[in-house]
Amino acid sequence: MRYGRLGPWYRLVVVVARPFLAVSSKRDWRGQEKIPQSGAFILASNHISKVDPMTLGLYVLESGRVPKYLAKSSLFENPLTKRIFIGANQIPVYRGTDDASKALSAAVEAIEAGDCLLIYPEGTATRDPDHWPMKARTGVARLALLTGAPVVPVAQWGPQRLWPYRSKLPRMLPRKKVSIITGDPIDLSAYRGQPMTSELLHEVTDLIMAKITDLLIGLRGGQPPAVTYDPKLAA
Repeated sequence: MRYGRLGPWYRLVVVVARPFLAVSSKRDWRGQEKIPQSGAFILASNHISKVDPMTLGLYVLESGRVPKYLAKSSLFENPLTKRIFIGANQIPVYRGTDDASKALSAAVEAIEAGDCLLIYPEGTATRDPDHWPMKARTGVARLALLTGAPVVPVAQWGPQRLWPYRSKLPRMLPRKKVSIITGDPIDLSAYRGQPMTSELLHEVTDLIMAKITDLLIGLRGGQPPAVTYDPKLAA
């Protein structure tokens, strides 16, 4: 991967991330050959820590693609991260506001431009006590059905030990094993062309999350809870 083509702000993040992860983590990377080398696609991942964008971003970059993120709007409010995220052409997500539709429009434009769009369907790091995926939002399903872009599932395990979501600082030592695996594209052909009802969007979202969870089981072992954690019910 030639990082020079990334642009200065994106390249700055990579220059910082690579040595940080080299010192603090041990790679267990699998399935990079399943990352499409051309054309638009949606990469859908579980979200377990503050360092996920670094770990998964570098994994995708070193597979040969440049990921574009849908990122929480709060990251665009801090002066430093705002400059980096805007400079790297990432997409802010404003939930529950008049600007909420802008993220979808920008995401569609990214797909039409042939980009790799990285999405965390849960919207934020899971609040499940054992770090299993929680109830996801339907944006990933809506985007996939609107654009026809393939959805490629990916799962990661280990970043939550390196930088827990509620921790202010990373836990760099001892080095943490970071496992990432990519699965096959999800077959959504049965859903395309149907009216985009709430029921359909939830069904497609649940299918995507089930594929991610299956990959995660292979990384960490065990079984997820019978009832998926729902942050709305826990609030």
